[in-house]
Amino acid sequence: MRSLIAILFVLLFAACSEKKEKEVEVIPEITRDWEEIKTDSVLTILAENSPASYFIYRGRNMGYEYELLHEFTKDQNIRLQVQMVNDLDEMMLHLDSCNGDVIACNLTITEARSQQIDFTVPHLKTHQVLIQRKPEGYRKLSRQELNDTLVTEIEELQGQTIHVWKNSTYYTQIKLLNDQLALNMNIVATDGDLITEELIRMVSDGEIDFTIADENIAKIDLRYHSNIDVSLKLSQEDSIAFGVRKTSPALRDSLNEWLTAKENRSTIGEVTRKYFKHKSLSDKANENYSSMNGDQLSPYDEIIKRESDKIGWDWRLTSAIIYQESKFETWKESWAGAFGIFQFMPPTAKGYGISPASSAEDQIIAGVKKLDKNFRQWLEIIPDSTECINFTLATFNAGRAHVDDARALCSVYDLDSNTWKDNVSDMIRNLSKPTYYRDKVVKNGYCRGIETYEYVIEVIQRFEEYKAAFPITES
Repeated sequence: MRSLIAILFVLLFAACSEKKEKEVEVIPEITRDWEEIKTDSVLTILAENSPASYFIYRGRNMGYEYELLHEFTKDQNIRLQVQMVNDLDEMMLHLDSCNGDVIACNLTITEARSQQIDFTVPHLKTHQVLIQRKPEGYRKLSRQELNDTLVTEIEELQGQTIHVWKNSTYYTQIKLLNDQLALNMNIVATDGDLITEELIRMVSDGEIDFTIADENIAKIDLRYHSNIDVSLKLSQEDSIAFGVRKTSPALRDSLNEWLTAKENRSTIGEVTRKYFKHKSLSDKANENYSSMNGDQLSPYDEIIKRESDKIGWDWRLTSAIIYQESKFETWKESWAGAFGIFQFMPPTAKGYGISPASSAEDQIIAGVKKLDKNFRQWLEIIPDSTECINFTLATFNAGRAHVDDARALCSVYDLDSNTWKDNVSDMIRNLSKPTYYRDKVVKNGYCRGIETYEYVIEVIQRFEEYKAAFPITES
């Protein structure tokens, strides 16, 4: 009996010990620094839909901070990928979760934020200004008459209502001024899904009376909303910088090295002038086919939507392919003779009944038919429709024969010929090397496979960006 009790005690002790060990088990922290980014060959930025951060115009990625980081990644020979942040209150969470590597949302350096994240050296200096609406008929008023209708001193905000993002430096500053000067203002704290540009529009349209913005943003928006005034300064100079995880010091140091390098000064200066000095370039953010101005991506949206719907494709994927091929330019012709919006080679185009003289609509109809044909051919071999998209894109770029060669090489190197990423994609990239294209299983010889490898990545990446910028709303 005593032996039995002793055995039970040992088992119970062991069970408790095991439970205790499980209770203290620590989940490894997600880490991603410069070494991992270089290995993946992609830097992902968290950006908002604004001219100071990132927007899409006629399918092209634009924006002040986006272009700065694009120049950086070009120099580092890696790709730049965008994760759009629709709610700025969540940007820190996205960063900590490694959904992005860099916050590029016109972020002001503050002591509170520095407790959560690291900042690069500043890439811009600015200060906060009051956004207010000019009166009706302001163009007929003299400068003095106009000033008499506007708030020109901070004390004149006594008892006024002002809307600002609750987690912004704007909110902190106006609350400080309100308390120090006993202004008795009604400060309405807005959520992060109501971006500064939208609050500025609301002031312009008379929906609210006042908001606050950094002067660099305000001056851009002044071009779109001529009835706003941005002349009242509310703060001293602030520093705008990129935000990175505290666990990514090497990334921070790499960005700092690039931002402070003497040889990059002209590049950084030109990007800054493009968005804050050159009216015509920054104006694109408010034109048709901009992600900031409605839901039109290109002049051909309706045709693309109609034809994509016929084959069950997302129209934004079709648009991403068209942008990759021609940037929506129907007149474009390559050195090899490929022409039009889908860049058909003449022999292929003839089979689909089009020529360089064909209308954009006819070219789109033909291009979508070819995509559908390639896709259905792959579905007969590969049951996974998502994989078939990758193979369809590769076929559209390189031709079926080279993709078949890459699949044949998979059998030689013990890879999965039905999986694109890290399998067929690696083999098609290797088709530019003699060791691979001279293999007996290869029937079609040399292929500049790196172009096809990157083509698939870039189209899918652009598709994801289009989905974020042009969401499909339920009617």
